[in-house]
Amino acid sequence: MSTETDTKVVAELREQFGKGFARRLRAAGKIPAVIYGHGTDPVHVALPGHQVSLLIRRANALLELEIAGKQQLTLVKDVQKDPVHQIIEHIDLLVVKKGEKIQVDVPVSVVGEPFPGTIATLENTTVALEVEATHIPQNIEVSVEGLEDGTHITAGELTLPRGATLVTEADTLVVGVALPPAPVEDEAEASEEGAEAEAEGDEAPAAEESAE
Repeated sequence: MSTETDTKVVAELREQFGKGFARRLRAAGKIPAVIYGHGTDPVHVALPGHQVSLLIRRANALLELEIAGKQQLTLVKDVQKDPVHQIIEHIDLLVVKKGEKIQVDVPVSVVGEPFPGTIATLENTTVALEVEATHIPQNIEVSVEGLEDGTHITAGELTLPRGATLVTEADTLVVGVALPPAPVEDEAEASEEGAEAEAEGDEAPAAEESAE
């Protein structure tokens, strides 16, 4: 499924900056953002917080902005969040044009179950693709159904959407299937068992001497 926009976002131009103004914006339910790209000067806007928070849950979200009566298609390039409260503090938006090709990192998702007794490990969570701006896949699925120990799936083996070109090196490991590692004996338990064995060894000669 591609990330085409179906909701327009009304953005307000802003001319005030600074942390204090940004805090007031967020308190009013809005998100500070900057729009750049295609050789244009950066444009600073305020976005409706609740609506945009829902739209950017998916990777590589497109936002069709209405700014002072004009339409602008943008790609979410970076979302800055408060590390503690996870509140969106700022968004970077890249100007894109319908029909143009752009490079994006697309998430990889594993589906299916490998051969019984093995586990599938996702070695790279994303792959870089060149795709049309309005046809960005939400994810690339990799099936591991029935795959046996030692199976490797590289980026070049992925099934890409029509029109997409792989940018990541083709030999990059994406998924590996292997037997789970052998359990490591707990050090404290091993030490305790060793002490018990040593104690038993010490008691045996003493018992023999007593018998004599």
